[in-house]
Amino acid sequence: MAQNETIEEELRVDPDSLLGKWRRKAYDQTADKQKLRLFWEEYFVLEKGIYAQLLAEPDTEVRGTVRELAEKYGISVAEMTGFLDGINDSLVTPNPIETMDEDTEVNLVYDKEKLYRNMVQAKADWLYNLPEWGAIFDEAKRHELYLLQKKSETIVKPKKIGRNEPCPCGSGKKYKYCCGR
Repeated sequence: MAQNETIEEELRVDPDSLLGKWRRKAYDQTADKQKLRLFWEEYFVLEKGIYAQLLAEPDTEVRGTVRELAEKYGISVAEMTGFLDGINDSLVTPNPIETMDEDTEVNLVYDKEKLYRNMVQAKADWLYNLPEWGAIFDEAKRHELYLLQKKSETIVKPKKIGRNEPCPCGSGKKYKYCCGR
C-alpha cells in the first residue's frame, strides 16, 4: 500500500471525532511543510516527556478520561488524542480511539515488550533509547527485542529451484517435468 493510501485510510474516521481532528491536523497533505515539521518536533518533545513518566513507573496503572490525562501530563486534549493514537497498539486493552470524546475513560496500561518493539518499528530512537528503559529491561534484553523487531520486518525470499533439480514435492521427477510445468 502506498504512503498516501495509508494516510487516507487512517483518516477514514469520523472527521468530527477527536481522532479525526487530530489526524486531519497531523497528516495534512496541504499544510506548509515547515509548519508541519515544527508541529511534529514540538509533539515529539511532549511525547518523549509522557513516555519518560510512564516508564519511570512501569507497573502503575494509569487511567482516566482523555481530558484528565491531558491535564495530568500538561498537554492539550488534541495532543493527548495523538498520544493515545500512537500507544494504542501497545496497550494490554486498546482504547476505543475512533469513538472517544473528552469524557471517555481510557487507560495507558501497556505491554512493555510490545511497546519497546513498536517504538523500534516506528524508528523512534528518541523513545526506545530513553534511559528509563534501563530499569525495565537490561541491555541484552533490549538488544534482543530490537533484533526481534528488525527481523520481523525482513522479507526472506525462498531459494530458487533450478529447472533440472529434483522437484520439492517429493515425486522424484525433475522440477521442469513436474511442478515447474
